[in-house]
Amino acid sequence: MEAKPIRKSRAVKSVIVGPPDANNLGTMFGGYAMALIDEIAGLSAMRHARSAVTTASTDSVDFLHPIKIGHTICLESFVTWTHNTSMEVFVKIVGENMLTGERTVCATAFQTFVALDEEGKQKKIPAVIPETDYEKKLHETAPERAKQRLERRCSSKKFANEFGLISLLDI
Repeated sequence: MEAKPIRKSRAVKSVIVGPPDANNLGTMFGGYAMALIDEIAGLSAMRHARSAVTTASTDSVDFLHPIKIGHTICLESFVTWTHNTSMEVFVKIVGENMLTGERTVCATAFQTFVALDEEGKQKKIPAVIPETDYEKKLHETAPERAKQRLERRCSSKKFANEFGLISLLDI
């Protein structure tokens, strides 16, 4: 299976933030941002794998600046690293005040997707080739994030086994 340049997985989407997308402070709901992040990251993952994918994990979504009603956001994503059937996708949200042209990085996130074949079983995927300094840095640091993800997943499973069936009403 031939490796693919990271740029081949790049996806971009722009959205204007309206009142239904915002809270009482006039800033975009975090949950709406997270849905957009999952959508654009899924596109990059599908573009790389050329198959169906499913979200395996979302690392922290870091909200760095509020996104206001009337501003636009541009989401950009690409696959940074692969491992057999899974891939890490980086997403960046840049907010723009359309009246002033001021742009700000408002959020970043890493998500992991698993490629699936026609029967819904995990499918092997090609490696990625980083080309820019930015891509190389994200690619080089990905194995450490993957290790942290695995540790967090093991901890979550342990927690779910110990406390998952306890109702909050019983506490």
